[in-house]
Amino acid sequence: MEKRENFSSRLGFILVSAGCAIGLGNVWKFPYMCGQYGGALFILIYLLFLVILGFPIMVCEFSVGRASKASCATSFKRLEPKGTRWHKYGYFGMAGNYLLMMFYTTVAGWMLYYFYRTASGEFSQAMLTVDQIRDKFGDMTASPPIMTFWMVAAVLISFAICAAGVQKGVERVSKVMMLCLLGLIAVLAVNSLLLPGAGEGVKFFLVPNFDTIKEVGFGNIVFGALSQSFFTLSVGIGSMAIFGSYIDKKRSLAGEAVSIAVLDTFVAIMAGLIIIPACFAFNIEQNAGPSLIFITLPNIFNRMAGGQIWGTLFFLFLSFAALSTVIAGFENIISFAMDLWGWSRRKSVIVNMIAIICLSLPCIFGFNILSGITPLGEGTNIMDLEDFIVSNNLLPIGSLVYLMFCVSRNGWGWDNFIKEANAGKGMKFPVKLRWYMTYILPVIIVAIYLKGYYDIFSTKGLAYLIPWFAAAVVFLGLLGWIVFSKKKNI
Repeated sequence: MEKRENFSSRLGFILVSAGCAIGLGNVWKFPYMCGQYGGALFILIYLLFLVILGFPIMVCEFSVGRASKASCATSFKRLEPKGTRWHKYGYFGMAGNYLLMMFYTTVAGWMLYYFYRTASGEFSQAMLTVDQIRDKFGDMTASPPIMTFWMVAAVLISFAICAAGVQKGVERVSKVMMLCLLGLIAVLAVNSLLLPGAGEGVKFFLVPNFDTIKEVGFGNIVFGALSQSFFTLSVGIGSMAIFGSYIDKKRSLAGEAVSIAVLDTFVAIMAGLIIIPACFAFNIEQNAGPSLIFITLPNIFNRMAGGQIWGTLFFLFLSFAALSTVIAGFENIISFAMDLWGWSRRKSVIVNMIAIICLSLPCIFGFNILSGITPLGEGTNIMDLEDFIVSNNLLPIGSLVYLMFCVSRNGWGWDNFIKEANAGKGMKFPVKLRWYMTYILPVIIVAIYLKGYYDIFSTKGLAYLIPWFAAAVVFLGLLGWIVFSKKKNI
């Protein structure tokens, strides 16, 4: 087994971890939800939940990683009390990372392809109409060779970086990538804010709209902010634990978690200041999802002075955001084999690179060859299923596992957790949160989990709702078996 590497600096740890948390959801979902749920009020509620929900779970995951000096595959086994089954969750965490990469590599490929298309001037041809730009997105998803090529490009780039090691590869490249990302987003935001009519977009984005509050409902706004704050940090499948395993005990973990959450939120808000003012400046309705990134925004850049330059920078920024998440996911996957089977980094990179390319093909084919497969109902595809399993199941369940492991007497326990979290200089994790983390936070996570199922399947009728809710109960049952049961005859 190779000697375990460490980050060379605190900045490297923070930027790599932030790169894992910062994803495309920060770019299109956060701005859209702010507009839909009342602007500044949504942001304030979101920040509140980020502190009371996302922050403590991130500290739990970092603590498990640093104390065990291992990935999710073996960290629970090293720390769990004798006779317990917490280590069984390692397989769920591994599955979550593989599933995430099975569709996120495709999305990263889209970003690279659109960076290339924008830089080559394809979207600047004689003021293309919205329909023509939409057709170009459809042409991409309908072509397996194009999507496969760019998916493979994203995979090869990311694994090549991971192959160089933690310090020379992941840390060094992620530092440059994240600093460039932050610089690009600041330049793009200033450009959008200087557009004629951008002020209305800023007002829409940042000023509470009480008419919207009445229309949408305060409860929906609260739950929207709650869900976004929970999923934005990518906790639950060991993505943060692996980076915790690469750091020393010089700094306490609460302060590091705050720095990462601040960077994640900064990118989300700045993305809103890029997108929303630009939409208002050109009188284009802002929408969520792929239509915003791949159809609406190219149309905006097409109308903008110097649009080819700004569009190229924007998709370069998106490529960095996507690749930083892919690199983090790959590092976790590589570490699984190194920790579990004692493989060398080189062997783990080669085997997993081939595996991920093959495993990513169903997602690509789901847009064309296998488009008739609609696992979650009409209008869905294989990517939707993969995203649903990760986002609506493994992330909340995994977060609950990490939380209960750190507070339960049957797990690692509060005393061990707080000792690890507060080791070193810096901000200390509040000891007074023990009761809240033991009894209140688990209930909130379960509520988010079940509400996510209801929101997806309630409009599809009982034929979809009942079997998927049954699946949710099975997942919770497995969780209970891991958390509360012990082996006999120890």
